[in-house]
Amino acid sequence: MTIDANKSIQVSAKNYFVLPLVIFSVCILIQPLFAEESSQSSIAEKANQRLRLDERLMLDDYAVEAPLKLDEALNDYKSKQEKIEVKPLQIDIGKALNAIDMADANQRASTLSEQAAQSLTIADVRAKALKNNLAIKVAQIDPLISGTEVREEQAKFDNIIFAYAKYGQIDSPKISGDTVEFKSTNINLDGEQVKVSTLAQDKRSLELEAGIKIPLRTGGSITLSSPLENKSSRGRFESDEYRSAMRFSISQPLLRNAGVKVNEASIRIAEYSQQAVQLKTRLQSIRIIAAVDKAYWALYEAWGQLDVRRQQFEYANQNLSMVKHRVREGLSAAVEINRAEIGVADRMEALIVAETNLKLAQRQLRFYMNDMTEDLVQTNTLVPSTQPSLLKYEFNRTKLLDDALNSRVELLAQEIKLAADFTKIEYLENQTLPLFSLDYQYGALSNTNSSFGQNYRNVLNGDFNDWSIGLKFEMPITNEARKAQLDNAVQQRNQRLATKTLQVLTVKKEIYDALDYVDQNWQRILAARQQVLIAGINYEAELKQFNEGLRTMTEVLETLTRLGEAQAKEVRAIADYQVALIDTAYATGTLLGYSKLDFN
Repeated sequence: MTIDANKSIQVSAKNYFVLPLVIFSVCILIQPLFAEESSQSSIAEKANQRLRLDERLMLDDYAVEAPLKLDEALNDYKSKQEKIEVKPLQIDIGKALNAIDMADANQRASTLSEQAAQSLTIADVRAKALKNNLAIKVAQIDPLISGTEVREEQAKFDNIIFAYAKYGQIDSPKISGDTVEFKSTNINLDGEQVKVSTLAQDKRSLELEAGIKIPLRTGGSITLSSPLENKSSRGRFESDEYRSAMRFSISQPLLRNAGVKVNEASIRIAEYSQQAVQLKTRLQSIRIIAAVDKAYWALYEAWGQLDVRRQQFEYANQNLSMVKHRVREGLSAAVEINRAEIGVADRMEALIVAETNLKLAQRQLRFYMNDMTEDLVQTNTLVPSTQPSLLKYEFNRTKLLDDALNSRVELLAQEIKLAADFTKIEYLENQTLPLFSLDYQYGALSNTNSSFGQNYRNVLNGDFNDWSIGLKFEMPITNEARKAQLDNAVQQRNQRLATKTLQVLTVKKEIYDALDYVDQNWQRILAARQQVLIAGINYEAELKQFNEGLRTMTEVLETLTRLGEAQAKEVRAIADYQVALIDTAYATGTLLGYSKLDFN
């Protein structure tokens, strides 16, 4: 542009070509600046920080003071009652693997005693479950699928290279045309009337065009192309013409579909969905870990119950042998043999049931580990080697609750879905606006040449050009469709907010319930241990009274049954206490730290 003394602006035709090149260059340079790093959004980073915290925290971190060991707790418990100086009966899982003397019970041998024992720690079981569990393998495919959806959305800003080619031929006959009148500066021609006819001719055309289309993150698009055209005629008046051009166009919405945030909304929603799927997969893994831990302690309880029933059976057998000896010596009535045999039969039934329950517990644990090979199931006996944690915790309930509300995977997934809902609402709000767009086109043309080699020589000199600029407006009369979509998204978000509130209440309830069960089961362990001590003393006293002829075998067997039930209660209380600790860790979102597993 130049400004003369009269302040008039003179625009050279060549500058029409410079302008679109400048616009094109600026759009290409600034487009990456508009790109949002949505994958590194604050919500995703916040979730990752919480998940990393989950993997480090353990229940010990929430203890108000050092946990109290069982022996110390028993001493405190005993100090409130009369001291009993009797060694408690011990539950020995290993003993249950020994052969059972069934000489007085039709020589029935335990099927478990014939199998090889495989010792497993709880860490081994967790590792095998995470590696082999089919539910986890199925869930691990979901993040891969969601990853492809993110890539698909990100690819909508890919540049498009296009090419177009068309060849045509027309061999037309002579066609009589209309009568026309000439208007000319030549007086001799002005006013002459002639008849124009199309002569027979052979016309051939070749049209080529190649270029690139660049979608912009602002919602518009830029197209740069170069068309080439060749037209030739064969006949009385032959011709061969070449024309070319450099074309530039840009289209940019100004209201609807305008802006980086609107056009990247689908990418952000896909990324939120991917994060939600990853959290779902993580939650599936956490649930499997919790289920595996519970199955492990169920197996521990099954072994303990088998050991208790085994001891009961052995004591009943010993009593039967003793009664037979006393009857032979005339110290007891013969009816005592029948009573002792009934006691052996009852405990034989309980032993069979305990053995079956052990098989079921082993099968359940193998199911979680995907270790159901028939030969292993039939020949291998799983024996838990990890000892239960018999420590009494006093938890800081307020800290547990606060961290749980920040670390539960379900709540994190809900927050991510709420963020996706908010992004969708912003997008739909933009869609209710009118469509108002700006279009600009510019073409640098060549003059007509008779050879291809000279065709592009005059394209860039700006001698010939065409350009246009336009505005487009479009809006539905009622716009009800887009308004309905927006209202639907708002109501869905309101529904999700209500669901999150319900989830928060559920988490609070689960935490308080789990903590109460921890306290309850610890008290059960203490009470059961004392009951075992007292029942053992009572059994020994009744047995002594029987030997002195003051009790019947029925009364002795009743005290033996009470002893067995007390031992079974202790085993059950210990297993339930481990399950309560697992439920507490799960409810507070610290299960990974409790299990010492790292998902990073």
